[in-house]
Amino acid sequence: MQSVEPRLLAALESVVRTGSFTAAARELGYSSPAVSQQIAELERRVGLRVLERRPVRPTQAGHILLNAEQRVRTAMAVAAVELNAVRAGTAGQIRLGAFASAANSIVPKALARLHTEYPDVQVSLSQLEPEAGYARVKRGDVELAVTYDYDFIPFPPPRTLRRTLIARDPVVAVLPAGHPLAADDTIDLASLASETWIAAPEAALRLELLSQMAQASGFTARLRYEGDDFNTVLGFVAAGLCVAVLPRLALPRGATDVVAKPLARPALTRFLYTVRLETRHTPRAILAVEQLLAAEAGYLRE
Repeated sequence: MQSVEPRLLAALESVVRTGSFTAAARELGYSSPAVSQQIAELERRVGLRVLERRPVRPTQAGHILLNAEQRVRTAMAVAAVELNAVRAGTAGQIRLGAFASAANSIVPKALARLHTEYPDVQVSLSQLEPEAGYARVKRGDVELAVTYDYDFIPFPPPRTLRRTLIARDPVVAVLPAGHPLAADDTIDLASLASETWIAAPEAALRLELLSQMAQASGFTARLRYEGDDFNTVLGFVAAGLCVAVLPRLALPRGATDVVAKPLARPALTRFLYTVRLETRHTPRAILAVEQLLAAEAGYLRE
């Protein structure tokens, strides 16, 4: 096999991820014929087909090269982080990814404090759910991500990433303000067995999580509604249509039309993490963002 240049691997990765030569060309800043020529050149050098064209999908050889491309990209991202650390890491740009309920709560406060302590550091934000956050960090597209998992459904981080626990976010029962159990100190999930439920799979209140919790309490949740976000869930609960379980961080402060109660059984916790590449040296500003995020998430432990 002849040597393979990183640009050819990047073209393959873009075509597979975007699903077409046209979309890859737009992303890479080339023409579609130029991307086709790069894929043809890659196949000539390895002596094997790397793509099936209709539909676009990698062959076995393509998968091998995609794994190689990921390792090259991760290695270069690690090098970039360590070089920035050598330069002191108190200026420049940090690309941050965070899931929705962190992006609209702890992240803004942390970045406001960062602006005071590190005025020469500019932070951009992408709203990313955990799986996308891990992938973007691994690719070097973001320097830091805020992610989570639940104790019922743990999600180990990919290799090469460093994950740091910053908070434990208890999952609570959310009821309409006029619900008969609204005055109770805690809620046993089994006491809600006859209720109608809403879940938010797009916001990571995954259906299997709700199912596992209900089964642990000896019933099957009667799921009638699904929302795309936690605000939809809260709206339905406030209207008296259903009940839900939500991480406490997702609840607006001062809400009067819903009540949130700790779960007595089964207790459930969402763990919040910061995630970055595992490197020997890390810019001080990135470490500062991690520390500030942990500090702002600290009220969850109160």
